[in-house]
Amino acid sequence: MSENEWGREEGFRRGENENRDEVLSADLVIEDNDEVGLRPRRLDEFVGQAELKEHLGVLLEAARGREQTPDHLLFAGPPGLGKTTLAGIVAAELEVTMHVTSGPAIERAGDLAAILTNLADRDVLFIDEIHRLPKQVEEVLYPAMEDFQLDVVLGKGPAARSIRFDLPPFTLVGATTRTGLIAGPLRDRFGLVERLDYYNSEELKSIVERAAGILSVIIDSDGAAEIAGRSRGTPRIANRLLRRVRDFAEVRAGGDIDVDVARDGLALFGVDELGLDKVDRSILESIALTHVGGPVGLSTLSITVGEQPETLEDVYEPFLIQQGLLQRTPRGRVVTAAAFEHLGVSPPAQFGEDPSLFDEK
Repeated sequence: MSENEWGREEGFRRGENENRDEVLSADLVIEDNDEVGLRPRRLDEFVGQAELKEHLGVLLEAARGREQTPDHLLFAGPPGLGKTTLAGIVAAELEVTMHVTSGPAIERAGDLAAILTNLADRDVLFIDEIHRLPKQVEEVLYPAMEDFQLDVVLGKGPAARSIRFDLPPFTLVGATTRTGLIAGPLRDRFGLVERLDYYNSEELKSIVERAAGILSVIIDSDGAAEIAGRSRGTPRIANRLLRRVRDFAEVRAGGDIDVDVARDGLALFGVDELGLDKVDRSILESIALTHVGGPVGLSTLSITVGEQPETLEDVYEPFLIQQGLLQRTPRGRVVTAAAFEHLGVSPPAQFGEDPSLFDEK
């Protein structure tokens, strides 16, 4: 049985991403044509992450010069910062095909084997949420990454036998929001590990203006800055807010976007001056009002606001902490005085009396 025949026999199941309704969710979602079309396709089109771009540019140019595959790459960071986009850029710069899957979709070793045996020479394999790969799948991946070989066990019990297949050279690009959950042996097999940081306002403004040009939207500098300032440091959110403001402008403001139109459109969709949406405010209100400022356990907070604990930790809390509105303590989540001020309510009399609440976790 040939490699490809064995791979096809095993099959490959892909999982579906949950589509989220919140306009500010930076989770991986089913994207529409607009969102896909806004992705940069080349490294020089990618805005921000200057140090990462320089490192990646050197690595890709060296690989092209040697006519070899570049080392495997791991991109880490919060959702929506460009990890998937960078994987596509790697494939485009190398002029090869990118194959896309995710950790939760690869349930068995056979699923991974089916993918690997269908790669062509120098292709890019992108695995999103790579920290969620099952352990038995990781073990199949180790020799594939190091030696471009695949070990397959056929049969069971005493009659079982191992067959080794040669794989074409390929580049694995992994993406993760939780680097600490990746096993050490897997992490060590990546030749370049880079973390993406949140974007500043000027970078996001450039992204909004670039996207507006692609979407044929007329927007002035102040309008782009207003959208950028409420985008939580995240390009995916900036592009999404631009599209919602575009819709508002077309229906209620004549089509063009200035700062007043941007403010009115964002207000309509529930995005406030700090870039908080209804879920963010629900988190703060739950802790501040229902639980008198905290502390509140993650599971309790999850039930109160109706979101999964992982979503709260990965999507919402980082921004709230960054804005100085929320703190994690050994006894649970607590809000700060700035959160009460933003919500327009006075803190309770006993708020802040126990300094041990704010010890490092």
